[in-house]
Amino acid sequence: MERRVLGKTGMEVSVLGFGGAEIGFEKTARFDVLKLLGSALDAGLNVIDTAECYWAGDEEHASETLIGKAVGDRRGEFFLFTKTGHAAGIDAPDWSPELIEQGIERSLKRLQTDCLDLVQLHSCNRDHLQQGDVIAALQKAQAAGKTRFLGYSGENDAAEYAVECGAFDTLQTSVNVADQRGIHSILPKAVEKGMGVIAKRPISNVAWRWKSEADCPAYPLPYYRRLKKLAYPFLSGPDAVSAALRFTLGVPGVCTAIVGTRTPTRWKENAALLEAGPLSAAEFEAIRTRWAEIAEHDWVGQV
Repeated sequence: MERRVLGKTGMEVSVLGFGGAEIGFEKTARFDVLKLLGSALDAGLNVIDTAECYWAGDEEHASETLIGKAVGDRRGEFFLFTKTGHAAGIDAPDWSPELIEQGIERSLKRLQTDCLDLVQLHSCNRDHLQQGDVIAALQKAQAAGKTRFLGYSGENDAAEYAVECGAFDTLQTSVNVADQRGIHSILPKAVEKGMGVIAKRPISNVAWRWKSEADCPAYPLPYYRRLKKLAYPFLSGPDAVSAALRFTLGVPGVCTAIVGTRTPTRWKENAALLEAGPLSAAEFEAIRTRWAEIAEHDWVGQV
Protein backbone atom coordinates (compact mmCIF):
# COMPACT_ATOMS: atom_id res chain seq x y z
CA MET A 1 0.00 0.00 0.00
CA GLU A 2 1.29 3.47 -0.89
CA ARG A 3 2.76 5.49 1.97
CA ARG A 4 3.15 9.23 2.37
CA VAL A 5 5.09 11.33 4.87
CA LEU A 6 2.75 12.92 7.42
CA GLY A 7 4.14 16.43 7.25
CA LYS A 8 6.78 17.47 9.74
CA THR A 9 6.13 14.41 11.91
CA GLY A 10 8.14 12.38 9.41
CA MET A 11 5.87 9.36 9.92
CA GLU A 12 5.47 7.35 6.71
CA VAL A 13 1.78 6.53 6.85
CA SER A 14 -0.32 4.28 4.64
CA VAL A 15 -2.77 6.21 2.47
CA LEU A 16 -5.59 4.25 4.08
CA GLY A 17 -6.03 4.33 7.84
CA PHE A 18 -8.43 2.54 10.17
CA GLY A 19 -11.08 4.65 11.92
CA GLY A 20 -12.19 3.24 15.26
CA ALA A 21 -15.57 4.93 15.74
CA GLU A 22 -17.82 2.15 14.44
CA ILE A 23 -16.33 -0.66 16.53
CA GLY A 24 -16.85 1.37 19.71
CA PHE A 25 -20.31 2.75 19.06
CA GLU A 26 -21.59 -0.62 17.85
CA LYS A 27 -19.93 -2.64 20.65
CA THR A 28 -18.17 -4.95 18.22
CA ALA A 29 -17.10 -8.32 19.63
CA ARG A 30 -13.44 -8.53 20.61
CA PHE A 31 -12.78 -11.49 18.31
CA ASP A 32 -14.25 -9.61 15.35
CA VAL A 33 -12.00 -6.62 16.08
CA LEU A 34 -9.00 -8.98 16.22
CA LYS A 35 -9.87 -10.29 12.73
CA LEU A 36 -10.63 -6.82 11.43
CA LEU A 37 -7.42 -5.16 12.58
CA GLY A 38 -5.30 -8.22 11.88
CA SER A 39 -6.42 -8.24 8.26
CA ALA A 40 -5.86 -4.48 7.99
CA LEU A 41 -2.29 -4.68 9.30
CA ASP A 42 -1.59 -7.72 7.13
CA ALA A 43 -2.79 -5.74 4.09
CA GLY A 44 -0.21 -3.03 4.75
CA LEU A 45 -2.31 -0.47 6.63
CA ASN A 46 -0.22 1.17 9.36
CA VAL A 47 -2.50 3.87 10.83
CA ILE A 48 -5.09 3.26 13.55
CA ASP A 49 -7.10 6.32 14.55
CA THR A 50 -9.54 6.32 17.45
CA ALA A 51 -10.82 8.56 20.28
CA GLU A 52 -11.60 8.36 23.97
CA CYS A 53 -15.29 9.03 23.24
CA TYR A 54 -15.81 6.21 20.73
CA TRP A 55 -17.88 4.03 23.02
CA ALA A 56 -21.49 3.46 24.03
CA GLY A 57 -21.24 3.32 27.83
CA ASP A 58 -19.49 -0.06 27.98
CA GLU A 59 -15.83 0.24 28.98
CA GLU A 60 -14.98 -3.25 27.74
CA HIS A 61 -16.27 -2.36 24.29
CA ALA A 62 -14.80 1.13 24.10
CA SER A 63 -12.92 1.54 20.83
CA GLU A 64 -9.62 2.17 22.58
CA THR A 65 -10.05 -0.89 24.81
CA LEU A 66 -10.89 -3.14 21.88
CA ILE A 67 -7.91 -1.89 19.87
CA GLY A 68 -5.52 -2.33 22.77
CA LYS A 69 -6.61 -5.89 23.40
CA ALA A 70 -6.69 -6.83 19.72
CA VAL A 71 -3.34 -5.52 18.48
CA GLY A 72 -1.42 -4.37 21.54
CA ASP A 73 1.10 -7.13 20.85
CA ARG A 74 1.69 -5.71 17.33
CA ARG A 75 2.33 -2.17 18.54
CA GLY A 76 5.53 -1.79 16.53
CA GLU A 77 3.68 -2.37 13.24
CA PHE A 78 1.47 0.72 13.19
CA PHE A 79 1.10 4.35 14.19
CA LEU A 80 -1.46 4.87 16.93
CA PHE A 81 -3.56 8.05 16.95
CA THR A 82 -6.27 9.01 19.44
CA LYS A 83 -8.30 12.09 20.35
CA THR A 84 -9.08 13.79 23.64
CA GLY A 85 -11.56 16.34 24.96
CA HIS A 86 -14.75 14.29 25.37
CA ALA A 87 -14.13 12.33 28.56
CA ALA A 88 -17.83 11.81 29.26
CA GLY A 89 -18.79 10.91 25.69
CA ILE A 90 -19.01 12.36 22.22
CA ASP A 91 -21.93 14.66 23.11
CA ALA A 92 -20.24 16.03 26.24
CA PRO A 93 -17.09 17.99 25.38
CA ASP A 94 -15.00 19.25 28.28
CA TRP A 95 -11.97 21.43 27.72
CA SER A 96 -10.56 21.56 31.26
CA PRO A 97 -6.80 20.82 31.36
CA GLU A 98 -7.37 18.36 34.19
CA LEU A 99 -9.73 16.20 32.16
CA ILE A 100 -7.44 16.40 29.14
CA GLU A 101 -4.60 15.01 31.27
CA GLN A 102 -6.82 12.33 32.79
CA GLY A 103 -8.15 11.40 29.35
CA ILE A 104 -4.67 10.87 27.95
CA GLU A 105 -3.76 8.64 30.90
CA ARG A 106 -6.91 6.58 30.35
CA SER A 107 -6.18 6.29 26.63
CA LEU A 108 -2.69 4.98 27.33
CA LYS A 109 -4.12 2.34 29.66
CA ARG A 110 -6.90 1.31 27.30
CA LEU A 111 -4.58 1.13 24.29
CA GLN A 112 -1.94 -0.78 26.25
CA THR A 113 0.94 1.49 25.31
CA ASP A 114 3.39 3.78 27.07
CA CYS A 115 3.44 6.39 24.32
CA LEU A 116 0.99 7.41 21.60
CA ASP A 117 2.19 8.52 18.20
CA LEU A 118 -0.37 11.30 18.01
CA VAL A 119 -2.86 12.86 20.45
CA GLN A 120 -5.41 15.10 18.75
CA LEU A 121 -7.58 17.73 20.40
CA HIS A 122 -11.06 16.65 19.34
CA SER A 123 -13.39 19.32 17.89
CA CYS A 124 -12.39 21.98 20.41
CA ASN A 125 -13.94 25.35 19.58
CA ARG A 126 -11.93 28.44 18.70
CA ASP A 127 -12.60 30.27 21.98
CA HIS A 128 -11.11 27.49 24.09
CA LEU A 129 -8.19 27.10 21.71
CA GLN A 130 -7.40 30.79 22.05
CA GLN A 131 -7.38 30.57 25.85
CA GLY A 132 -4.37 28.31 25.53
CA ASP A 133 -4.74 26.09 28.59
CA VAL A 134 -5.92 23.01 26.68
CA ILE A 135 -2.99 23.36 24.30
CA ALA A 136 -0.68 23.68 27.30
CA ALA A 137 -2.12 20.45 28.72
CA LEU A 138 -1.29 18.63 25.49
CA GLN A 139 2.21 20.08 25.44
CA LYS A 140 2.69 18.92 29.02
CA ALA A 141 1.77 15.36 28.01
CA GLN A 142 4.18 15.56 25.08
CA ALA A 143 7.01 16.80 27.31
CA ALA A 144 6.34 13.86 29.64
CA GLY A 145 6.79 11.42 26.75
CA LYS A 146 3.15 10.33 26.60
CA THR A 147 2.75 11.32 22.95
CA ARG A 148 5.22 11.97 20.16
CA PHE A 149 3.15 14.53 18.28
CA LEU A 150 0.14 16.80 18.76
CA GLY A 151 -2.78 17.24 16.37
CA TYR A 152 -6.08 19.03 15.99
CA SER A 153 -9.21 17.30 14.70
CA GLY A 154 -12.02 19.59 13.62
CA GLU A 155 -13.50 21.96 11.09
CA ASN A 156 -14.12 25.52 9.98
CA ASP A 157 -12.90 28.54 12.00
CA ALA A 158 -11.53 26.40 14.84
CA ALA A 159 -9.45 24.39 12.38
CA GLU A 160 -8.20 27.61 10.80
CA TYR A 161 -7.03 28.87 14.19
CA ALA A 162 -5.45 25.50 15.02
CA VAL A 163 -3.40 25.79 11.83
CA GLU A 164 -2.49 29.44 12.34
CA CYS A 165 -1.44 29.15 16.00
CA GLY A 166 1.45 26.81 15.17
CA ALA A 167 0.92 24.47 18.14
CA PHE A 168 -0.05 21.37 16.17
CA ASP A 169 1.83 18.94 13.97
CA THR A 170 -1.21 17.55 12.14
CA LEU A 171 -4.73 18.48 11.11
CA GLN A 172 -7.57 15.97 10.78
CA THR A 173 -10.53 17.42 8.93
CA SER A 174 -13.36 16.40 6.59
CA VAL A 175 -12.23 16.12 2.96
CA ASN A 176 -14.51 14.46 0.42
CA VAL A 177 -16.69 15.05 -2.63
CA ALA A 178 -19.49 16.42 -0.39
CA ASP A 179 -17.26 18.46 1.93
CA GLN A 180 -14.77 20.63 0.05
CA ARG A 181 -14.78 24.01 1.81
CA GLY A 182 -11.53 23.33 3.61
CA ILE A 183 -9.69 22.38 0.42
CA HIS A 184 -9.16 26.03 -0.49
CA SER A 185 -9.61 27.76 2.88
CA ILE A 186 -7.62 25.59 5.31
CA LEU A 187 -5.50 22.88 3.69
CA PRO A 188 -3.11 25.17 1.80
CA LYS A 189 -2.28 26.96 5.07
CA ALA A 190 -1.71 23.63 6.82
CA VAL A 191 0.62 22.47 4.06
CA GLU A 192 2.53 25.76 4.20
CA LYS A 193 3.03 25.20 7.94
CA GLY A 194 4.36 21.69 7.30
CA MET A 195 1.39 20.01 8.96
CA GLY A 196 0.37 16.51 7.98
CA VAL A 197 -3.26 16.35 6.81
CA ILE A 198 -5.48 13.43 7.82
CA ALA A 199 -8.74 13.20 5.86
CA LYS A 200 -11.81 12.04 7.75
CA ARG A 201 -15.03 10.91 6.07
CA PRO A 202 -13.11 10.38 2.79
CA ILE A 203 -16.04 8.63 1.10
CA SER A 204 -18.76 10.93 2.44
CA ASN A 205 -20.22 8.16 4.62
CA VAL A 206 -21.29 6.59 1.28
CA ALA A 207 -24.35 8.78 1.72
CA TRP A 208 -25.52 8.22 -1.87
CA ARG A 209 -26.39 4.58 -1.11
CA TRP A 210 -29.77 5.40 0.45
CA LYS A 211 -32.72 5.46 -1.90
CA SER A 212 -34.48 8.40 -0.28
CA GLU A 213 -34.03 11.03 2.41
CA ALA A 214 -36.53 9.18 4.58
CA ASP A 215 -34.30 6.08 4.50
CA CYS A 216 -31.10 7.96 5.32
CA PRO A 217 -29.94 7.99 8.99
CA ALA A 218 -29.40 11.35 10.69
CA TYR A 219 -25.59 11.25 10.74
CA PRO A 220 -24.96 11.11 6.95
CA LEU A 221 -28.10 13.10 6.09
CA PRO A 222 -26.33 16.44 5.42
CA TYR A 223 -24.08 14.68 2.91
CA TYR A 224 -27.05 12.88 1.34
CA ARG A 225 -28.76 16.24 0.74
CA ARG A 226 -25.63 17.83 -0.68
CA LEU A 227 -24.95 14.93 -3.03
CA LYS A 228 -28.51 15.01 -4.37
CA LYS A 229 -27.88 18.61 -5.44
CA LEU A 230 -24.33 18.00 -6.66
CA ALA A 231 -25.50 15.03 -8.74
CA TYR A 232 -22.06 13.81 -9.70
CA PRO A 233 -22.49 11.40 -12.64
CA PHE A 234 -20.02 8.87 -11.20
CA LEU A 235 -22.20 8.26 -8.12
CA SER A 236 -24.66 6.24 -10.18
CA GLY A 237 -21.98 3.88 -11.47
CA PRO A 238 -20.15 0.84 -10.06
CA ASP A 239 -16.98 2.83 -9.36
CA ALA A 240 -18.54 5.45 -7.09
CA VAL A 241 -16.60 4.51 -3.95
CA SER A 242 -13.36 4.24 -5.89
CA ALA A 243 -13.80 7.65 -7.49
CA ALA A 244 -14.76 9.28 -4.20
CA LEU A 245 -11.80 7.80 -2.35
CA ARG A 246 -9.34 8.63 -5.13
CA PHE A 247 -10.64 12.20 -5.17
CA THR A 248 -9.89 12.65 -1.47
CA LEU A 249 -6.43 11.15 -1.80
CA GLY A 250 -5.80 13.42 -4.79
CA VAL A 251 -6.36 16.60 -2.78
CA PRO A 252 -3.00 18.37 -2.32
CA GLY A 253 -1.68 17.90 1.20
CA VAL A 254 -3.75 14.85 2.15
CA CYS A 255 -1.47 12.14 3.55
CA THR A 256 -3.88 9.48 4.77
CA ALA A 257 -7.64 8.87 4.64
CA ILE A 258 -9.38 7.38 7.68
CA VAL A 259 -12.05 4.80 6.83
CA GLY A 260 -14.15 2.99 9.41
CA THR A 261 -15.65 -0.46 8.95
CA ARG A 262 -16.62 -3.65 10.76
CA THR A 263 -15.93 -5.91 7.77
CA PRO A 264 -12.60 -7.79 7.97
CA THR A 265 -12.22 -8.05 4.18
CA ARG A 266 -12.86 -4.35 3.57
CA TRP A 267 -9.20 -3.33 3.70
CA LYS A 268 -8.15 -5.46 0.78
CA GLU A 269 -11.23 -4.25 -1.09
CA ASN A 270 -10.41 -0.59 -0.37
CA ALA A 271 -6.78 -1.11 -1.34
CA ALA A 272 -7.93 -2.67 -4.62
CA LEU A 273 -10.02 0.43 -5.34
CA LEU A 274 -6.83 2.46 -5.43
CA GLU A 275 -5.16 0.24 -8.00
CA ALA A 276 -6.78 2.29 -10.75
CA GLY A 277 -4.39 5.08 -9.78
CA PRO A 278 -5.18 8.76 -9.20
CA LEU A 279 -8.12 10.40 -10.89
CA SER A 280 -7.13 12.15 -14.09
CA ALA A 281 -6.68 15.90 -13.86
CA ALA A 282 -9.88 16.33 -15.86
CA GLU A 283 -11.89 14.07 -13.52
CA PHE A 284 -10.55 15.80 -10.43
CA GLU A 285 -11.24 19.28 -11.78
CA ALA A 286 -14.76 18.29 -12.85
CA ILE A 287 -15.59 17.44 -9.24
CA ARG A 288 -14.04 20.68 -7.97
CA THR A 289 -15.86 22.72 -10.62
CA ARG A 290 -19.19 21.12 -9.81
CA TRP A 291 -18.68 21.98 -6.15
CA ALA A 292 -17.81 25.59 -7.00
CA GLU A 293 -20.99 25.89 -9.09
CA ILE A 294 -23.46 24.19 -6.73
CA ALA A 295 -22.18 24.40 -3.13
CA GLU A 296 -24.25 26.67 -0.90
CA HIS A 297 -22.77 29.17 1.54
CA ASP A 298 -23.72 27.08 4.59
CA TRP A 299 -22.05 23.91 3.31
CA VAL A 300 -19.28 24.14 5.87
CA GLY A 301 -17.16 21.31 7.22
CA GLN A 302 -19.21 18.66 9.00
CA VAL A 303 -18.12 18.13 12.60
